[in-house]
Amino acid sequence: MKNRLILSLTVLTLSLSVVACGGDESKADTATGTAATTATQAAPPLPADVQEVASATAAIDTAGTAAAAADASLLTATGEFVSPVRSELSPKTPGRVLRMFVDEGSRVRKGQPVLQLETDYASLNLRSAEAEVARAKAARDEAARDLERKKGLAAKGSIPGATLDRSQAVFEQTNAALSGASAQVSLLRQQIADSTLRSPVDGIVAEKRTDVGARLGDGGVAFVVVQLSPLRLRFQVPERYLGRIKAGDAVTARVDPYPNETFEGTIKTIGGVIDPKTRTMFAEAEFRNADGRLRPGLFARVEAKLD
Repeated sequence: MKNRLILSLTVLTLSLSVVACGGDESKADTATGTAATTATQAAPPLPADVQEVASATAAIDTAGTAAAAADASLLTATGEFVSPVRSELSPKTPGRVLRMFVDEGSRVRKGQPVLQLETDYASLNLRSAEAEVARAKAARDEAARDLERKKGLAAKGSIPGATLDRSQAVFEQTNAALSGASAQVSLLRQQIADSTLRSPVDGIVAEKRTDVGARLGDGGVAFVVVQLSPLRLRFQVPERYLGRIKAGDAVTARVDPYPNETFEGTIKTIGGVIDPKTRTMFAEAEFRNADGRLRPGLFARVEAKLD
């Protein structure tokens, strides 16, 4: 009996302990949920240094968006000025250089003499040809007078027709001889004129490949002349501008020799093929360059406002 009483008291004590522990855990869970809800409803403010970083990031994002919009309407590139005309000057006939009127780097005008070949032998041949012309002309004139006399006699029946025919043939022969001699004179005069080499364009002497006393043969190049006005500026354009850039668009160029100046040009040519390696196409803008300050080979930075 006594043992049953002790066992009952022990079980009762254990039950009360379990109930007490469960109540404490429920109270703890309730307190934790309340604290989490309070923290969610009222989050603490960010520290001052963190707020400055967040503001700066937002400003950078805004500036980046504006810069992207500006970049879409402004094409910037780098390029090189090139001459649209590059002439290698060679005399029409071989000869020895007598004198030179320009040097490498000289500015030249269209038609300006740049070199003269020796013409001593051509001048002697010309005088001989002119003398031959004089003799041929005298013979032709004598034949013409004789033909007129024979025509008069033939009209009177004083000479046979064969005599008149011979006079006619002599006149034609002397007239042909005069024409040949005159052609030879013209040829020699042209050779003498061609011995003076002239610039075909307004430009600058880029190369000098001969000197006084040197002999220039067939195809020998004496000078290389490049045109200065106008000049072309060639640069590469990203493929995304293909539908926006067109001939006639205005461009602005800046070069290092004139840092405080801008030069205005107009797009003349746009390449029709995209380079698969660089994903770009070429474009060329024309610049008047009336003062000749821009030179072929000069590096330039290009800007173009697109629609």
